[in-house]
Amino acid sequence: MSEKAPLRFTQLDEARRQYGDRVDRLVPYFWRVDPLADAAVEALAALGPGRSGAVVDGVLAGDRRAEAAAPEAVRALVEAARVVPPWLDWERANRGGAMLLRAGVLGGIVLGARALVYGYAAPAGNKVLALSGRLNEMALRRLNETGRFVQATARRDGMRPGNEGWAITLKVRLMHAQVRRMVLASGRWAPERWGAPICQHDMVATTLLFSWVTITGLRTLGLSIGREEADDYMHLWRWIGVVIGVDPELLPSTEREGRDLAELIRLTQGPPDEDSRQLVDALMRAGERGGATAEERARARRMRPFAYGLCRVLVGDELADALGVPRTRWVHAATAIRRAVSAVEVARRRSPRLERAFVEMGERYWDTVTTRGLGGATAEFGLPDRLMGAATRAAH
Repeated sequence: MSEKAPLRFTQLDEARRQYGDRVDRLVPYFWRVDPLADAAVEALAALGPGRSGAVVDGVLAGDRRAEAAAPEAVRALVEAARVVPPWLDWERANRGGAMLLRAGVLGGIVLGARALVYGYAAPAGNKVLALSGRLNEMALRRLNETGRFVQATARRDGMRPGNEGWAITLKVRLMHAQVRRMVLASGRWAPERWGAPICQHDMVATTLLFSWVTITGLRTLGLSIGREEADDYMHLWRWIGVVIGVDPELLPSTEREGRDLAELIRLTQGPPDEDSRQLVDALMRAGERGGATAEERARARRMRPFAYGLCRVLVGDELADALGVPRTRWVHAATAIRRAVSAVEVARRRSPRLERAFVEMGERYWDTVTTRGLGGATAEFGLPDRLMGAATRAAH
């Protein structure tokens, strides 16, 4: 595949002024994807309808019979993901995960009102979601699966090979490969404009949403996160990035490296487009459209102005305006939240016991959110079998 920069890569003169030749060294990653996962989904497709889920579950669980019966490409993917690099420090990763868990509800707010919004704001990175239609038509379930993924990876030892966070991460990797396969087969993808679907550039950008972008959002709401703790969280996400299929040389190892790469990507991605606005609108209305009961849907509708206010604080007025996020009086709620959180953080830093209590409360929060949010259903992370969306205007 050509390594000419796709049209989506913009403001290159200004980017080179700030970042030098790092800008041009990013270009090949618009065309690189995930060969191991792509081979695995091709092999799973050959098994026939309805068989892939059981095969994947068996192999991830270490079932010897399932491994013996699984396609070689599936075994190769899982075996590669079991190789833990020498740089990985499990205690650092656990401390990083504990930081997110102790954030509790703040973590959920930042995930929904900042991290995902930044992702949808990228006018080319959002094209797979726009073409697949999966967020618009299954927004609430997909959001809760995202929460389940984040929760499982943040738990202590969750990312050790064979444990739940690791297994879910590999399922998400296979989902990405399956969607990439279907988007390419649809004939609606424009490579000269967007590069490859779910390319390495976009994969590392996604890890930055859940790592550096999340750290800065939590600080905005008053959480105290020091440099060492932030670097531990980046350390965890460096390993998650490896397991999910990002080329290791792309992954930042510190908060500073994450900031630099995130800002370079944002500078060169262009302004939000109509797909961005539609995806953010679907995100903000997910509870209204997908709530299990009329009461839940009504409550979500009442809470939407509050979500708009926090989103505007967390992403800034300029981006919020470009995304069509309305101004509401609830922007002032962030000041009260920040003051309350900052006061609690003073006490938390002085007491290891209080630190442990906040982590435990955060675990209960995520358990409650994912259980209620999924309406009692489990998050299967199964391979999709069809695209659900219509072509967007940008695809023509």
